[in-house]
Parts: sequence; structure tokens; C-alpha cells
Amino acid sequence: MRISSSGPLNNLVQGVQRQLTAVEKTPEEVREGLRVSLSELGKSMSAKSDKNEDIDNSDLPKAIKDLLKMIRELRAQIAEKQAQIDAIMSDQSLDAEAKRQQIEGLQTELASLNSALTTANANLIKLMRENGLSSEQMQAATTLAMS
Repeated sequence: MRISSSGPLNNLVQGVQRQLTAVEKTPEEVREGLRVSLSELGKSMSAKSDKNEDIDNSDLPKAIKDLLKMIRELRAQIAEKQAQIDAIMSDQSLDAEAKRQQIEGLQTELASLNSALTTANANLIKLMRENGLSSEQMQAATTLAMS
């Protein structure tokens, strides 16, 4: 099916034609045609799995390992929000009202992250007690939570 046209209508027709040809392909053909490109953020996030290697290699129960990873991620997000606040505070190009609004928004997010971190730490202590960890495991969990 070929319709010749120009302008926005042509773009619409081409889009429909692409959809029709995609529907006619087998799943294997579709998979072969897919390509994924990661943004810089995606690349940095994929590298984060290496930073939790110490947690993965510990002899702690899986639930505690997962919670330790969450605590580590929350700490990173808190540091990022604090850096954003510091950057806005030092930005001389913003007027006072714009600064205030942006900082208030970030402070709200920061408060939520701090609350989540407090809850996660409390859950870690609870899980450590419930799982009857050895003193070595408790020390390892505490050290990992602080790093």
C-alpha cells in the first residue's frame, strides 16, 4: 500500500505504513531489528551493580542484602539532592524568588529521602534481630550500611 502525499499527511502515512510492516514481522525479526542505546545516566546506573559487590559477596541473608543496597542508594540520592541545593545556592544567575522555590522543592525531596533512610535503617535493625545474625554478620551489616 503506497500513498503519495506531502507535508504532515505524508508523515502520518509513513508512520502507518511502518506500523503495518512491523505487525507483519515475526517476533524473531523484530528482536533482530532492535537496538538499545544507553544514555550517560543509564550507563552510570548499570555500573552501580559493581559498587554493591561487597554487599553481594557478604554472607548475609538476601533480605538484609537488599535492604543494604536500598540504604546505599538512598544515601547517594541524598548526597545528590544536597549537591543540587548547594549548586542553586551558589548560582548567581537566579533571582531570589526562583532560588527560594527551587530550594524549597529540593528540600522537600531531601526530607522524604531522609525519612526513607530512617525507615530503612530501622528495618535493617529489625531484620538483623529477627534473623539471629552472628556477631560477625552483625558487624558486617553495620559496616556495609555505613559505607
